[in-house]
Amino acid sequence: MKRSLALFISAGLMLAMSGCAGTTATTTAATTTATTTTAATTTATTTTAATTAATTAATTTTALSGKVTVYMPSPSGLADQLAAGFEAATGVQVETFQGTTGEILARLETEAANPVADVVILASWSDGLSLKQAGQLQSYTPAAAGSIVDGWIDEDQELFGYSASAVGVIYNTTIFPELDADWSELADAAYQDQLAIPDPEKSGACKDFIAGYVTNNGWSDLEALAANGMIVPGANKAALEAVTTGEVGILVAGVDYNAYSSIAKGEPLGIYYPAGGTVVNPRPAMIMKTAPNQANAQAFIDYLFSDEAQNLVAQAYLLPGRSDIAAQGRTGLADIPQLTCDWDLMMAEASEDAAKLNELCQ
Repeated sequence: MKRSLALFISAGLMLAMSGCAGTTATTTAATTTATTTTAATTTATTTTAATTAATTAATTTTALSGKVTVYMPSPSGLADQLAAGFEAATGVQVETFQGTTGEILARLETEAANPVADVVILASWSDGLSLKQAGQLQSYTPAAAGSIVDGWIDEDQELFGYSASAVGVIYNTTIFPELDADWSELADAAYQDQLAIPDPEKSGACKDFIAGYVTNNGWSDLEALAANGMIVPGANKAALEAVTTGEVGILVAGVDYNAYSSIAKGEPLGIYYPAGGTVVNPRPAMIMKTAPNQANAQAFIDYLFSDEAQNLVAQAYLLPGRSDIAAQGRTGLADIPQLTCDWDLMMAEASEDAAKLNELCQ
């Protein structure tokens, strides 16, 4: 009897233990299922959030409307193409003012009390730095920031070199079939009364060259050129015309893209970059802090670095602002001998240097 009772109790305990094991397994399975469900829910939520973010970004990109006002220098054909391309891509109307760097800066000053410009592009990096120093620019990170040529975007991301030009010696090949004199050598008597230079108070590219040359070499060479009869016919276009027509034979510090464009049209011109080095001048595009259309201004900056816009830049004989876009029909960036540019120092004296050169050439 006692033995039967013991067996009965033992069997009961085994059943109880079996029941507990089943409960534990069920609980574990339930917990696993719950965890899986939670993970799935989290994944779904994350995916939904990502989709929402992407949709929002897409909506933001496509929701542009209204207009953007852009002030930009020559070449005028490029300005028109960029405006048309941006309008086609976004539906935003582009209103432009085209002029020299000096004319653009004068207009900004006139409109200071009632700002109009959203984006300003200049042919002078030092003048762009002056606008930055005055606190007039808005910081922004362009979509293609990682592809911009080294040094063509400032550390605060307020100036964006979407293109660049350099100045060289442009000469009339009917007067001088060949020419490779360095800057200082143009003071030789063989070139007396054959020299012209763009007005540096109107040409941003020439202005920066003068400042760069003076900070590297002092004034003696430029004073010698002035003493050799160098004249100032006007801004870039007028100065190049003086050489094209044969009024003089040599343009000192002529903007290169104008020369390449004229040569392509059959004009009797040649261009080279003197061995002493020149200034490659990024052309800064900037968003004004007072821009009435900030979102459109940011979109326009992004467009300037798009494949389409950068190829338009290359076709205009400018140096592209992206390192992965090749120059076309002209000397590339790597093959241009360059002066060392201390842009802060150049900015501080550029206007004064430009005025002094004009005085020397009177």
